[in-house]
Amino acid sequence: MNLELTGKSVVVTGAGSNIGRAIALGFANEGANLTLGDIDATQTNSVVEEAVTSGAAAQFVQTDVTDLGQVTTLMNAANTNYGGLDILVNCVGWDQLMYFTETTPEFWNRIIQINYVGVLNCTSAALELMIPAKSGSIVSISSDASRQGESREAVYGGTKAAINSFMKTIAKENGRAGIRCNVVCPGVTIPESEDEVGEHSMWKDKDSMFTPEQLERIARALPLRKLGRPSDVANAVVFLSSDAVAGHVTGQVLSVSGGYSMIG
Repeated sequence: MNLELTGKSVVVTGAGSNIGRAIALGFANEGANLTLGDIDATQTNSVVEEAVTSGAAAQFVQTDVTDLGQVTTLMNAANTNYGGLDILVNCVGWDQLMYFTETTPEFWNRIIQINYVGVLNCTSAALELMIPAKSGSIVSISSDASRQGESREAVYGGTKAAINSFMKTIAKENGRAGIRCNVVCPGVTIPESEDEVGEHSMWKDKDSMFTPEQLERIARALPLRKLGRPSDVANAVVFLSSDAVAGHVTGQVLSVSGGYSMIG
């Protein structure tokens, strides 16, 4: 199936590790022109090299998504070097698992800034380019913790639920400009290898997230009896980004979690 993504200008944030990396390389395999934003220069430059090796055009712009000025520079780089902005994937996310009673206001603020304000910044800057062009696709990575509620993810799940609602509203407000907005909610998604995890990734110390025994229990509890991999999420994102196959899909929240969430 031809997704007709060749030559499309795509911005992926959080592109250096795990899910973001897989999404970037998924678009690279479709021949897109990539602008990758992340705070980790070393890790993301390696993704750029992989993308170029596969035949795609790619550039890295070091970006802290909590800083609107840096985000604007990221979007402008895509516009200047690749003739516009067709697709934005909001993939930056961060958390540390702990019960809400163990957290602090400083922790809450960091979670809110990275996971939610970062999406607001990126979406705002992207719409500045997409609305005049009367086309575009925005896909934000949320979490099934936003749909189910999950112990030790109270603030994180709250920010992800905010993303779900925000993206539906942006879809309604901007559909008249030909802009589609959707959300992908992963479940537990583990990196393929340690080489795919950057210094700033919440998976850097994977045992602080889940022990091997906990991961086994999670897998056994899922209908598909297996944990997610980054490529599972990337496939859904690339599909939703394609006007050729998903051109009539907007305002949707799709779980890619092995059946953890089955919300109609």
